[in-house]
Amino acid sequence: MIGAVNVNSFYLQICFSFFLLLFAPQGLRAETDFTVAAGSSKIDASLTGDALKVSDSQLKPWVQKAADAIVAYYGRFSVPHLTLQIRSFEGRGVRAGQTFSRYGGLIRIAVGTETTPEDLASDWMLTHEMVHLTFPNMQDEHHWIEEGIATYVEPIARIQAGQFSASRMWFELVRDMPKGLPQSDDEGLDHTHTWGRTYWGGALFCFLAEVEIRKQTQNKKGLQDALRGILNAGGDMRYDWPIEKALQTGDRAAGVEVLTKLYQQMRDRPMQVDLDSLWKQLGIRVQSGTVQFNDDAPLARIREAISAPKPQS
Repeated sequence: MIGAVNVNSFYLQICFSFFLLLFAPQGLRAETDFTVAAGSSKIDASLTGDALKVSDSQLKPWVQKAADAIVAYYGRFSVPHLTLQIRSFEGRGVRAGQTFSRYGGLIRIAVGTETTPEDLASDWMLTHEMVHLTFPNMQDEHHWIEEGIATYVEPIARIQAGQFSASRMWFELVRDMPKGLPQSDDEGLDHTHTWGRTYWGGALFCFLAEVEIRKQTQNKKGLQDALRGILNAGGDMRYDWPIEKALQTGDRAAGVEVLTKLYQQMRDRPMQVDLDSLWKQLGIRVQSGTVQFNDDAPLARIREAISAPKPQS
């Protein structure tokens, strides 16, 4: 009797599954899972929602490229295991990226149903989210350094992985970095939580630190060394650190006390920066929508070194 019930139940399940396949809306898809290797780390990705124009085989290289950019910049992936949850939305492009420390590292991101392979190839958001995993979790008033690092490092990491061009990066930095300059009511990075100061003010901090570290080390080290040092000391997003500990760890890795001193200058008050002068010293000029480089400029070698690939440590 029990055997007969089990057999009948089995055939009922088969018939029901066939009914779902035959009559379910064609736009719906089952959850898809795939795994990507990132150095010695593993990324387990899942995709839910409506059917996408891009195939699963085109999504996997998108994830792989973002992970490769992190490994190129940091010398390794940030956490041993990342859970990546991809959902679809009606439209085109990549949006709504969020990164969390739970599960040992979790990223949620959305891909549009009309997204093309070209859209995935030019995407920067997944790399931006993965950069978040490489720095300790900060208190709310220091959110600017988390977003600033992700904003500044993302294009450099993609250049070092052979996915982006240095000329395009400098064009975008010249265009967008002024958004991070303090306005008349600014009270410093720890106290001014506007979009511009959080993302581009944080990126401005990173950029100024980059140039100063390279000046003081005769261009032998840069911000990349400092950030690798923080990550290698255990400072990834799974752990809460005071900002002072993170910056001191970075300074030790770079061999010069730049991050700590710059933070003291920018934390509680606005610091004026002459970006036009700095671009000129680096040998960068944007004209008619294109960037031109002057290799005879005083800081031209620093400009070249910033995006140059660095050996894995």
